[in-house]
Amino acid sequence: MTQKPERFLALDVFRGMTIVFMIIVNDPGSAASFAPLDHAHWFGFTPTDLVFPSFLFAMGNAMSFSLKKFADISNAAYFWKIFKRGALIFLCGYLLYWFPFFQHTASGWSLSPISDTRIMGVLQRIGLCYIFAGLMIRFFSKTGVIVTSILLLFGYWFALLIFGDHDNPFGMLTNAGTYVDKAILGDSHMYHGEGVAFDPEGILSTLPAIVNVIVGYYAGVFIQKKGKVYETLSKLLLLGALFIFLALCWNMAFPIAKKLWSSPFVLVTTGIDLILISALIYVMDIYVGRKWGWTSFFLTVGKNPLAVYLLSELLGTLNDMASTKNFNVLGSVDKATQWIAPGALGSLFFAIVYMLICWCFGKFLEVKKIYIRL
Repeated sequence: MTQKPERFLALDVFRGMTIVFMIIVNDPGSAASFAPLDHAHWFGFTPTDLVFPSFLFAMGNAMSFSLKKFADISNAAYFWKIFKRGALIFLCGYLLYWFPFFQHTASGWSLSPISDTRIMGVLQRIGLCYIFAGLMIRFFSKTGVIVTSILLLFGYWFALLIFGDHDNPFGMLTNAGTYVDKAILGDSHMYHGEGVAFDPEGILSTLPAIVNVIVGYYAGVFIQKKGKVYETLSKLLLLGALFIFLALCWNMAFPIAKKLWSSPFVLVTTGIDLILISALIYVMDIYVGRKWGWTSFFLTVGKNPLAVYLLSELLGTLNDMASTKNFNVLGSVDKATQWIAPGALGSLFFAIVYMLICWCFGKFLEVKKIYIRL
């Protein structure tokens, strides 16, 4: 009988840290945030830009365990399992933007129109990356996966250069990805947080994001094969440093940009993630073992990442639905944190409080031994 592979603790802690930081940067108070807690406006890199690619890396790492269960099933059954899970994640993301599904107008209650609902998004990209990475891993050799990943990075670069505006191929509204999104999705189904129709999780920019998952997957396979020893971690650290070096070199021709999900952005984020996961394994499994109690805080979130993330995205909408003209719970918390510490510090305090509310939900699920996975 095949023994079930043991998930290493560092993966769940890494994922928990990613979700915790994601909630903090996504849900600040009303005041302006500290600069490191904001995304780079366009070119450049901040700690906040690392959050989403780190979740993709963690998903790939987890796939190095979960896909072993599908090793002996038929290709058709494998495809169905991969497609079903990816499609459900995509659907959750779409429904998240459509929620609360109903609206109250002067003529009464009616179904919220889907004509302006965003189609792509964070969970949608996660679902698509899961499908394509899972298919690559199953049907390509390791060499084939690596070659395909390189082609995705360079192919995306060439696509932007060839099909984007020749004078400004990496601009927000003049890159090939925006042209593709407008042609396929339409302006009304795109993100408008920048004040214009531009989707940072668009169709074309999803292609290089697949590589974040692939690197996470092979990092997990390598750790399982070689063990959590100094040699394993040193090789991962060196590879991470190499990726960062290559990203900085490539940055001179193809700028690092999260919202564009540029190819050097993939390299710099996977490089940092390789270093971070190595550091966590060293601290937790080599240097001090599993003695440090701080890991339990992140494990609470890391074992239920989807549920906690969904709550963090829905909580603001639920609060608005339950609010009255004279009372708003989160609004009151925001005013209190601004009274205690006006400005960016109060905004950070609010984000931490918001995160802790979501964490308590994760703790409730953990105590009840409820683990929500698609």
